[in-house]
Amino acid sequence: MEMRPVTASPRLTDRLGRRISYLRLSVTDRCDLRCRYCMAEDMRFLPNGDLLTIDELATLSEAFIRRGVRKIRLTGGEPLVRRGIDDLARAIGRHIGHGLDELTITTNGTLLDSHAEALAAAGVRRINVSLDSRDPERFRTITRRGDLADVLRGLDAAKAAGLAIKINMVALKGVNEDEIEPMLRWCAEQGFDMTLIETMPLGEVDEDRVDRFLPLDHVRTDLESRYTLAPLAHRTGGPARYSQVEELGVRIGFITPMTANFCDGCNRVRVTAAGEIFPCLGHEDAIDLRAALRSGQAEAIDAALDEAMAIKPERHHFRIAERSAAPTVRRHMSVTGG
Repeated sequence: MEMRPVTASPRLTDRLGRRISYLRLSVTDRCDLRCRYCMAEDMRFLPNGDLLTIDELATLSEAFIRRGVRKIRLTGGEPLVRRGIDDLARAIGRHIGHGLDELTITTNGTLLDSHAEALAAAGVRRINVSLDSRDPERFRTITRRGDLADVLRGLDAAKAAGLAIKINMVALKGVNEDEIEPMLRWCAEQGFDMTLIETMPLGEVDEDRVDRFLPLDHVRTDLESRYTLAPLAHRTGGPARYSQVEELGVRIGFITPMTANFCDGCNRVRVTAAGEIFPCLGHEDAIDLRAALRSGQAEAIDAALDEAMAIKPERHHFRIAERSAAPTVRRHMSVTGG
């Protein structure tokens, strides 16, 4: 059946004139891992009854496409633990080429081997896989429960399905900083891109973020002492700034919310699995879309989206200033998917 493009509405534009073209859509706050920088060990998750249904998530995606969103990333928690995730990918993927340019997903990779083919069939062409260590014991320590073999099996399945892969690595001082260069070399061997991410102060966790914070400007300086990092104009819609590592033939990205604020060009909003839209990852302000969605009135959804645009701040104010200080934002990363 031929797919008709959704009827366009005025583009989402915030009060500073920034056009919103990128939606990060969380499908669940649950995850099968408990990464130390992301979650407390004993997490409390939303009741299933509070979550938007798969059909509602698809309908909401269409509303964003009508308003000019060109890229949608499915996130979590871990999106692949959500029942019906392949159906949702198919429903959204039908809009690729009809208002939507790209559908992507960020996953920890543990369940990827059983979903890679379905995601590719739905129109997903690129995925991000979070992987902070290739040492099995260290991986289990960081994730509290993960089996590295599951992730490696998922990566093999994704490659076999023809998906382009980018490895996301959170840089953690005293934990995995010695693996950054080996990870980069491994990504080059595998044909993967790689992005390094600074840890962010979201949610109460069991470790002190000051002890684990590794500024990426230091990491870049260290890499530049051994390699040629040529800046690239390449963008994937998100905040990463990319360079080509000439000697390895691999692309590396840096996401630096702490050391190099990138908010002036923000083109993103995040929606939780319960239907709250957060115009900024670094603020608590949110607008409820669920009531508008369940009203069945497109005008109500548009009004809620316009309200979200009116409260989108100029920038976040993340800081990791002192030990035992409260996080800048109390919700965990898993609620809004980073």
